[in-house]
Amino acid sequence: MEFLIVIVVYLVAVNVVAFLLFGIDKWKARHARWRISETTLFGMALMGGGLGAWLGMRVWHHKTLHRLFRYGIPFLLILHLSLFVFLYSSTCFS
Repeated sequence: MEFLIVIVVYLVAVNVVAFLLFGIDKWKARHARWRISETTLFGMALMGGGLGAWLGMRVWHHKTLHRLFRYGIPFLLILHLSLFVFLYSSTCFS
C-alpha cells in the first residue's frame, strides 16, 4: 500500500509540473521570451504527466494546433490511465 502512495504522489507532482510548464511556456510565447522546448513539454507527459499536459493545453490554449501534442498527449493520458488501472487491479498492489 505504501508503494501505491508513492506512485500517487509522483503522479500528482509530475502532472502539476506539466500543467505549470504549459502555462509558463504560453506566457513566454506571448512575451517573446526564451521558450520551454517541445521535447521537455512532451517529455513531462511521457513521464506520467499526461493529464497535467492535456489540462494545460486546454486551459491556456497552448500547442493545440500541433499534431504531436493534439493526438500524442491524449494517447499518453489514456495509456497511463490504463496502465495505472491495470496495476491497481492486479496482484501487484494486493
